[in-house]
Amino acid sequence: MRVRTRVPACLAALALSLALPSATATAEETGRPGELVSVRESAFHPLPGQPTPTKAWKIHYRSTSATGAPNTVSGTVVVPQDGRTGPRPLVTYAVGTVGLGDSCAPSNGFPKGTTAEANLIQQLTWRGWAVVVTDYEGLGTPGEHTYTAGRSAGHAVLDAARAAIRLPQAGLSAASPVGIMGYSQGGQAAGWAAELHGSYAPELAVKGTATGGVPARLDGLAPVHDGSYGSGLLFMAAAGQDAAFPELNLDSYLNPAGKALVGFFRDNCVALDTIVGSFKKISDLTVRNPLETPEWQRRLHESDLGASAPDHPVYLYHALGDELIPYAQGKRLRADWCGRGANVRWRTIVLGEHVSGVITEASAAQNWLADRFAGEPTNGDC
Repeated sequence: MRVRTRVPACLAALALSLALPSATATAEETGRPGELVSVRESAFHPLPGQPTPTKAWKIHYRSTSATGAPNTVSGTVVVPQDGRTGPRPLVTYAVGTVGLGDSCAPSNGFPKGTTAEANLIQQLTWRGWAVVVTDYEGLGTPGEHTYTAGRSAGHAVLDAARAAIRLPQAGLSAASPVGIMGYSQGGQAAGWAAELHGSYAPELAVKGTATGGVPARLDGLAPVHDGSYGSGLLFMAAAGQDAAFPELNLDSYLNPAGKALVGFFRDNCVALDTIVGSFKKISDLTVRNPLETPEWQRRLHESDLGASAPDHPVYLYHALGDELIPYAQGKRLRADWCGRGANVRWRTIVLGEHVSGVITEASAAQNWLADRFAGEPTNGDC
């Protein structure tokens, strides 16, 4: 899916020791998932010019695509400079939708103070926690962003934690307690990381996952967004699935207007995308609807959550009035996980909608995660 320049292990080690700028990698790349490819100093600013008592590093690390192929993903490690010695908790944080263009990657926004969820991430550092934020596959690295491809995102989240633990400057260790956190697209990524932990990264000491506004079943979102003000997200998701699974051949379904719109999305970020992409209908931008084909349905269902139970406690939350990801998706995911024996704490956000949910529930989700780091028991409420 992407072309890269091979980075031998010795070059990766040299880049790490000298903090060289990131290097690219290829489909032939070797090394374990979570292995650091390169490291360079960065900065963490929640707002433009806002100082924080933290140190930050931009990293490139090994991961795994949705189809099981090796890839390289970028991200940022942020560690509070609070005088604490010894290992501290680590949160691997998955951001919500930022867009498909490389400039949208969280790691590109942190030094400039333009990453949307940086204020929420700052709250985690106030608690003394280290944070690693993945850019996901294809954001800031060669190739296209595999937006909404759940397995790829879950791998990127778990491998980011592995990479942060392997970063000597971060002061973490293999015994560091790990939390997983994300909302919206980040909620899907966090949910996938929770389900994959036991089979993909069992050595990580994951104590809990806090995930909200989760698009647990992608096929259920097409009727919601087709022709609505959120229709741009639908076409962005189609582009992301096409990036993950090139045999889907999205362009063969698009008419000239559809190709132009998706091309625009691939180079821009979500704030502009949602304006340009609003109130578009699938029928107006395609020669035939790809979502009605068996090939697309099969790939979409590969991103369904709920097929297996996370092996650690989960805090799952959803806004009753969520207009982008229907509340029923959260309820169904809760039922699926509970039915498979998971330890799930469910929270309905009574007032608010999709975007506000990540803000209003942030403190409660953080408090729940703090209890998991402290070893407090939780029995969920299935």
